[in-house]
Amino acid sequence: MTGILQRPYALTTIGAWSLVFLAAFEAIAVTTIMPEVTADLHGRGLYALAFSSVMAAAVVGMVAFGSWADRRGPAVPLLVAILLFAAGLTVAGTATTMPVFAAGRFLQGLGAGGETVALYVLIALVFPADLHIKIFGAFASAWVLPSMVGPFAAGLVADALSWHWVFLGVVLLVALATSLMLPALRGRDRARPDRVRASADDVRRVGRAAVVAVAAVALSSLGDLGGSLAWLLAAAALAVIGVALRGLVPVGTYRIRPGLPAAVALCATAGGVFFGTEVYLPLLLHDRYGLPTWLSGITLTTGALAWALGSATQARMGDRADPGLWLRIGAALLTGGAATELVTAWLHLHPAMAALGWFAAGAGMGTLYPRISTLVLAASAPGEQGFNTAAKSITDAVGGSGSLAVAGLLFGVVPFLGPFTFTTVLGVLTMLIAARVAVPQPVPA
Repeated sequence: MTGILQRPYALTTIGAWSLVFLAAFEAIAVTTIMPEVTADLHGRGLYALAFSSVMAAAVVGMVAFGSWADRRGPAVPLLVAILLFAAGLTVAGTATTMPVFAAGRFLQGLGAGGETVALYVLIALVFPADLHIKIFGAFASAWVLPSMVGPFAAGLVADALSWHWVFLGVVLLVALATSLMLPALRGRDRARPDRVRASADDVRRVGRAAVVAVAAVALSSLGDLGGSLAWLLAAAALAVIGVALRGLVPVGTYRIRPGLPAAVALCATAGGVFFGTEVYLPLLLHDRYGLPTWLSGITLTTGALAWALGSATQARMGDRADPGLWLRIGAALLTGGAATELVTAWLHLHPAMAALGWFAAGAGMGTLYPRISTLVLAASAPGEQGFNTAAKSITDAVGGSGSLAVAGLLFGVVPFLGPFTFTTVLGVLTMLIAARVAVPQPVPA
């Protein structure tokens, strides 16, 4: 059987993987250099904006470019998204003031969100269905690898050259990756006669995405507020997100209807479990056990390695394995990992238990995400891949930010036990949703 690194797919695989890797690298590496950036640009007051603007722009980009790719095909939307990402890198890398830097970061987010969706639509057209799990397994590794090398590489570049080259150097790599994609993009823009221009529904969806983005950013900033006011504002933000999100996800998502709706919902809860737990794990190891920062960081690395291993395992199995079974296994591993952190904090177990639990959680995510992506494409009719993959990506982002906000508020009430209990309960819900994800049959082109 032809593989994703064999003709005629090799160049497309390498180019697409590189684009995903570079977007992930920028998202992670910038955390390392932000103290230096804000000091150099005298913009410490806009520190949070440089991160939240990326997330907000990415949500809008996913919806706008998803609709565009469904109407016109993925080629032009992907190239425009790449240009926006590269423009954002250039603006950020040459910025001399913090507002300009934040504007560059906004462009990066808009382009990265558009890239994600357009690449998924392209995958549906270029790769046969039996290779989808392999390419999505490769994409998962492209997201995980930067978490291991990104901070070190960014710090090295910033020390040897300057922080500017953490952005400007990537522009050249983006251009190289794009050149590898060009052969696969030829002839991929075939407009649907009934949807040549943006419809009123498309415009409304972009407006809803903007509302979701703003509410998610507001939600993520409540952690330092505390008190009953923070809970009230969090409830209001979640309500706004819930209403606005209805038009951005498949019908039946809120009811966890088997098939595509349940798969999209599963992405939200799984992301909420993992990221809501991850943010407090280093703090637990540092405050409760007195571990040095580098050692607590190694614990997170075990989760990243397990994520990559789980993704590689799913890619190797391909369509020979039962997707429903592996979704249930992945959800169980993820929930078990969160529960292990809860028990470790509650009973003051050896910190090695925390590392073991996080390895299980990472393996669960590596098992779940390639399978979810494959199921979403398999359940999408032609002309719907952009909308559905955007829905999956948006619920992932919203699930993570919402979980972080709730966990942060609970941490202020019951440190560690509060957030870990929440994510464990969310994990149980994830297991229930995974059991409802029926395996759809591929839709004929």
